[in-house]
Amino acid sequence: MYFMEYKKYGDNLELVAIQFSPTEKIYGEAGAMVYMSGNVQMNAKARGGFMKSLKRSITGESFFVTDFTVTGGTGIVAFAGNAPGRIKPFEITAGQEYFCQKDSFLCAEEGVDLDMAFQKKLSGGLFGGEGFIIQRLSGNGTAFIHATGDIIERTLKEGEKLKVSTGKAVAWEGSVDYSIERTGNVRSMLFSGEGLFVTTLKGPGKVWLQSMTLPQLAASLAPYLPSRDSSGSQKGLLGNLDIG
Repeated sequence: MYFMEYKKYGDNLELVAIQFSPTEKIYGEAGAMVYMSGNVQMNAKARGGFMKSLKRSITGESFFVTDFTVTGGTGIVAFAGNAPGRIKPFEITAGQEYFCQKDSFLCAEEGVDLDMAFQKKLSGGLFGGEGFIIQRLSGNGTAFIHATGDIIERTLKEGEKLKVSTGKAVAWEGSVDYSIERTGNVRSMLFSGEGLFVTTLKGPGKVWLQSMTLPQLAASLAPYLPSRDSSGSQKGLLGNLDIG
């Protein structure tokens, strides 16, 4: 199986640049493109028809995706996420599938299918932080997801369990079982700061964790963002800014 050439740049603000030929096509999340060579064309498209696009929008992606094609030799197109973080490639072959947090998809080759999936257990969607609706990647080709912070990869043996803080499980192989457990006793659940539940991943298979979630990032920045008081003045780190 041939996988397209790509190169990642950056550290905690990664982008991926993909080189492809006129016989190949790439599609990406709307607004994820950073730059492209002059011989690349893009076209917004409801990939897979209305129902498939609607399901994709439910998982946190846009209704339309952007198709990228190239003429007159090889071309380059680069993508990045919408928050500080890392990009993870998955080289998918027939029979493989990966499950990902909703809103984590970045871009993929034409042969990769992006679809909606449901947590096997209702409790996973209600309390797990990853949500009841997740994304499934299958087909043939390379796909890329974006995670906030750093990405940690773990390989679980048959029956091996890994307990993960809420929202930190960003992707896992189809062979991995996903469930939710209580953090511990009542005191731990209320005062540990880890929430009421943890995500439990059971092997065999690989899992990918993110060191930070987008809500955590937003919460850490919130005290430093300007806000308006009752007089209409904008408050920030430098005090009141009377901007009308």
